[in-house]
Amino acid sequence: MTSPQDTEETLRLAAQGFDLLFANDLEAAVDVFATEGQDNSPFHLMGLGVCAFLKAALGMEPELMEDAVKCLTLAEQGARKCMKLAKSSTPSHRFQSGIEWEVLHTDTIVLLGLTHALSESYKGYLQCFPGLSSSAHSKFNKLFKTLYPNGLDAYATPSQATPAASRRPSERSLQYVKATPTIPVRTSGFFARWTGLGAVTPMPVLGTITNPTNGPVEELILSGAAFGYGLFNLVFVLSMLALTNTEWIRRIGHWTTCTVTYRNVVGFLGYSHDRQLALKALAVSAARTDVHAVFAGLVLMTYYGVLLLASGYQADEKHIIDQYRGIVRRVSQRYPKGSLWILNKAKVQRMIGDPEGAIVTLQGGLRGDRQKSFPQADALLAFELAWTLFQCRRYEESAQMFMDVTKMNNWSHATYHFLAAGCYISIGQSDKAQSLLDALSQIMDKRRGRNMPTEVFIKKKLAFYKQKHARRGGDPNRFAESMKISPAEAWNTHAHADKETALAHIEELAAFTPPVDMQTEYMTFPLSTYQPENLLDLDTPDELAVRSLILGILHRTLGDYTGARKLFHDALKHYQNVDVNSWVGGMTHFELAVLDMKEGEWRSAGLIEEDPAEDDTVLEVWRRAIKSAKDTLAHAHGLCTRETDLSSRLDSRIVMLREEIDVKMRQLGIFDM
Repeated sequence: MTSPQDTEETLRLAAQGFDLLFANDLEAAVDVFATEGQDNSPFHLMGLGVCAFLKAALGMEPELMEDAVKCLTLAEQGARKCMKLAKSSTPSHRFQSGIEWEVLHTDTIVLLGLTHALSESYKGYLQCFPGLSSSAHSKFNKLFKTLYPNGLDAYATPSQATPAASRRPSERSLQYVKATPTIPVRTSGFFARWTGLGAVTPMPVLGTITNPTNGPVEELILSGAAFGYGLFNLVFVLSMLALTNTEWIRRIGHWTTCTVTYRNVVGFLGYSHDRQLALKALAVSAARTDVHAVFAGLVLMTYYGVLLLASGYQADEKHIIDQYRGIVRRVSQRYPKGSLWILNKAKVQRMIGDPEGAIVTLQGGLRGDRQKSFPQADALLAFELAWTLFQCRRYEESAQMFMDVTKMNNWSHATYHFLAAGCYISIGQSDKAQSLLDALSQIMDKRRGRNMPTEVFIKKKLAFYKQKHARRGGDPNRFAESMKISPAEAWNTHAHADKETALAHIEELAAFTPPVDMQTEYMTFPLSTYQPENLLDLDTPDELAVRSLILGILHRTLGDYTGARKLFHDALKHYQNVDVNSWVGGMTHFELAVLDMKEGEWRSAGLIEEDPAEDDTVLEVWRRAIKSAKDTLAHAHGLCTRETDLSSRLDSRIVMLREEIDVKMRQLGIFDM
């Protein structure tokens, strides 16, 4: 069997492969993991599985998941075998024998579950259920309670070099104080071996600032346990929430059965789980130094990035950004050339109002002299750059970048063409837009299997604009001329637009005919003039609803909450008669809920500045805002049906905003709503 010394050496060799992977050299990493003589090492098999998983997940190519499943399955079998054999050996660390293999075993379980789920097949989803509903849950909890019996308050996180209070006290963390206050550690002295009792003596909790780890294996154990627990409780349960809206459930026609199964599994796992504790566990792992720390950082970066972009409102935005920046800074110092870390540095810059800085960062990450053996990660840089250029209204550059992405991965090329065409619509280059739109039918016909939700949406939009152009007597081959609002705007959140950009958007949208029939702080007079002999730019409820929705978001971003509310209600008025934009109603209600929370924050801050003693009044302001937001979100969810385009995107945003509202309620001490 493997000796403790062999385990440390194997771990060290595998760590070299992960260092190469994180530094953007995927090919060299695979060579290290596939080194002759290490083909049975669970660490190396795990590395090969992770490489295959990242290639498939980042490249959005689920057909590549088969290689990941094969390697991770072998790693799981090897870790289970080593775990059993190590029980009777003397460890090189201060924890119980074999716990390092138990940590690795749970790694393989959670990654296999993710791999099956991301395979985008009915069989894959079913295969991820056993790990969720049986041994995995108990394994993660057992490891976490064993290694962190007093909770996580004594441990550093990337944004706090010394322990500090989290966003809120965790009930589950408090429960751990009542658990065993010390970790059972097997003694290896002469008396223990001679008596055969294998005495287990209490020892102070390890891995804190006052009692640091000793060696890479102890680091792996503590970091891995926190990572596994945090990932399982955060990603898997949130993924389970999304399953009720996935296409495969709708297609197999067993909605009731699957929903009941989903509820039973979530109930078993306890979705009243502590999301904040899961995030804190990942942050504790991210502050350590082993491989798990980097993966924990990646999970948190992804989560925080999506939350800042899509939830619309955050109960504690400063805390999230501080954590996000701290993780990015920490990992970037170790791997300055890694695309994933460059990507997240740019995301942070974009979220804090520095899109031009983000563009410089992303362009530097795509320089020709950089390591290019991880194209899937580089494609993410290009995609983020395309969107950031779009946000800055640099439309021609954005269009070119969207087209460059088609050369870097095989995901929906039709979507990239459609977005690029939208960029050209924004600058009035209808010929270039038409050329890209004409190519869409052939591109989508080449795809095998089911249509992607984005492509279903694209087909509806193309039919809509062809009908509009025919109704106006235009040349059927030039229907792009009837597209006034860029179709790419449907995916743009506008929440992080700077004032100059937001004002330019407002001026552009308000200039379309018919004029917007209201005045706001930023639209004080009609910017468009309607001549009866001319055709209207926007002549359908669909287009008028989309214009009012986008204008409402822009006004909210600029702080004109009264104007934003008027525009959102105008969008809902037009929504009653839309033809293809089925997503507008739910999205408008969602944006209204965000407005409720933003306005509540603004009003409460004003009251505190005027009279700090009026706490009751501030609380009432928040109660009204939260009640309105919750009611409005319920309307949004009610409109998020199987017939709604892009419903899974809206549903995810609703889930995130609900979570943030719950966090805010706990911060305020509101528990009766």
